Amino acid sequence: MRILPILALLAVASCATPFEARVNRFQSLPAPSGQSFVIQARDPAKAGGLEFATYANLIRQRLDAVGYREAAGPGAATLVVNVDYAVSQPREKIESTPGFGYGYGGFGGYGGFGYGRYGRFGGGGFGRFGGFGGGFGYGGFGYDPFWGPGPQVYSQTVFNSYLAVRINRAADNVSVFEGRAETVSRTNDLTRLVPPLVDALFTNFPGNSGETVRVRLPDRPAPAPMTRSGI
Repeated sequence: MRILPILALLAVASCATPFEARVNRFQSLPAPSGQSFVIQARDPAKAGGLEFATYANLIRQRLDAVGYREAAGPGAATLVVNVDYAVSQPREKIESTPGFGYGYGGFGGYGGFGYGRYGRFGGGGFGRFGGFGGGFGYGGFGYDPFWGPGPQVYSQTVFNSYLAVRINRAADNVSVFEGRAETVSRTNDLTRLVPPLVDALFTNFPGNSGETVRVRLPDRPAPAPMTRSGI
């Protein structure tokens, strides 16, 4: 095996790839019939900030699009939407490109990364959705020495990120929707990660309860930040 030269690494890094997320949802959400909602941050440190307001606005638009409406205030809401998001510390991922005569196997899976606790929903933001890590791994490949050189091996820095949304009935605080979208990327820029995670989580919303799906989206620019007048 040999190491890819720097120029080849840059070429690999510059290739545009679709955004891919793993999405799982549990829900008993009633069909829209006049219910109103209010959005709040699970982490008090994020509440009231312009960054949170930007992401909350994306979720607000998605809920509006499926027939729910924003409440005039917390006291008027029938649904409370709790939102959490985070990105992990960097980790190094070793990958290889096959030489002539090599072939990839299947995708690997997620490891175990999570944040904090949220009531009975435990670790990983909203607990039931545990954590993730490890990224997408290759299932292996075969090699025949008579078919050319070995694979080229290189390392890259990647990050794990997630968006978690839990919707409770305001009247009794019972959960009616718990959803989580996770991805592995080469950036830790939340302004580029959270918007497509919102898109992934709300694809075919509210989804089938207990189902885990992979959602692929085209790359998209970061959203314009909210201003104080827009909160």
